[in-house]
Amino acid sequence: MISRFLKFFFHKNLSAYVVRNISTLYILAFIAVLASCSPKITKPVVKTPAKPVEQKTATKFTQGNISVFVPFQLNKFNLKTVTKVQIGKADMAIDFYQGLMLGIDSAANEGLNFKVNVFDSRDDNSQLAGLIKREAVKSSNLLIGPIFPDGIKYMTSFSEANKMPLISPLAASKPSEFNNPYLISVVNDIEQHGIKAADYIAKQYKADQTIVVLINTKKSSDEAFAAPIRKQFAAKHPSFVVQEFSSTYVFETKMVKGKKYAVIVCSDDAPFVAPSLTKLHRLKNIAGYPIQVFGHPNWAKQTYNIDQLQNLQTVLSSSYYIDYKNNKVINFVKAYRTKYEFEPTEYAFKGFDVGYYFGKLIAKHGANYADFIVKENYKGLHNDFNFGYDAEYGYYNQHLMMLQYRNTALVQVD
Repeated sequence: MISRFLKFFFHKNLSAYVVRNISTLYILAFIAVLASCSPKITKPVVKTPAKPVEQKTATKFTQGNISVFVPFQLNKFNLKTVTKVQIGKADMAIDFYQGLMLGIDSAANEGLNFKVNVFDSRDDNSQLAGLIKREAVKSSNLLIGPIFPDGIKYMTSFSEANKMPLISPLAASKPSEFNNPYLISVVNDIEQHGIKAADYIAKQYKADQTIVVLINTKKSSDEAFAAPIRKQFAAKHPSFVVQEFSSTYVFETKMVKGKKYAVIVCSDDAPFVAPSLTKLHRLKNIAGYPIQVFGHPNWAKQTYNIDQLQNLQTVLSSSYYIDYKNNKVINFVKAYRTKYEFEPTEYAFKGFDVGYYFGKLIAKHGANYADFIVKENYKGLHNDFNFGYDAEYGYYNQHLMMLQYRNTALVQVD
């Protein structure tokens, strides 16, 4: 890991990178030569002078300018004393950046040059204050980052004042927290996860045979997931009976025979979740209640008893899933290994999808690419992009997946 960081530190000059489509340049040069050799055409002289007409030619869009703000925080490292722990904190930023550049590189094959200005945001708003004064940033067609919500909030006024699209590439914050009509939120927020879970259950179960149960401690983080589920059932699926309990132990006392139970555990607090799963597993396998569990999206990054998860047919909503059998994924992994000599992480996959999708939009539509964000969907490596738009909160990705524990792994079921 340390050798990787040193390689990045010494060889990456965080300034401007120009990604060019060489084949396009050759074609343009060839056309220019043909034009210079073309025979002249003699036209008859018109005796009556025509009134001159002013010709207005549109400026051709020849280069996409992108500014990227990533918290490398290189100013905090002393190369003589740097530790593995310190470098680990920079891994996310490096992986995202490297995947992003591969994505923009691939988009350049659509026939457009890109000038990519890369800045170390340092996760510091005072650093951002200086960076947005640079002409390179002011002339950008697209801003990518900062990574964290505080930085996104700080950049909001600049984005709005300049009518410049600003991508929030990794934060799962609600777009309403920023009030920026030019914001592009790539990662789904917790409210979207709740709505997706409710709709999936309603699609899989019959209302007259099912009781939907929310295990909700009422902590703010649990309620953030429970509230949209409760609201979605009331608004869109009112025929379902929805019950709510603070724990699986209270739930046990209210169970009835003859009903199927879709149990949503709204917490991602491991000390609470683990015994809850054990209790539900016993209720299903010893007491004989037909139970299926639906979990918090953060469970995908946590470790619980896999046998219990599978026995309970546990399903999670997710905005991240990699199918390593997919040819596009295989090709990306090979390209990443070749260029960086490391395995791509979650953040590298996310970086590539952001770079490729938005780079391709710019290459195809030029300066007016934002008009096509809600019109052109994208099947990505880690998630699909299907953007909606809100006049107050900007663009937000609507696509979510449902994953189920099968054969000791999570597989996509919707």
